[in-house]
Amino acid sequence: MYKTTGYIEKDPETGLYVAVVPGIPGAHTQAESLDELQKNLKEVVELCLEEMDAESKRQLPEFVGIQQVEVAS
Repeated sequence: MYKTTGYIEKDPETGLYVAVVPGIPGAHTQAESLDELQKNLKEVVELCLEEMDAESKRQLPEFVGIQQVEVAS
């Protein structure tokens, strides 16, 4: 059993939710709703993990947190 974290944004041009899992190549997806996105993301992570060897799985990064930074533009 693997627990991972997806980074989610809403695309301003398409209005779609877009998710990516840092550290897992190919683990990204999009959807019209957050519920659909979660389903899609779980599916794509499962597929990506199936393709990874045991050593690559052991080297997956550990999620620590997210920081927002505000800068003057």
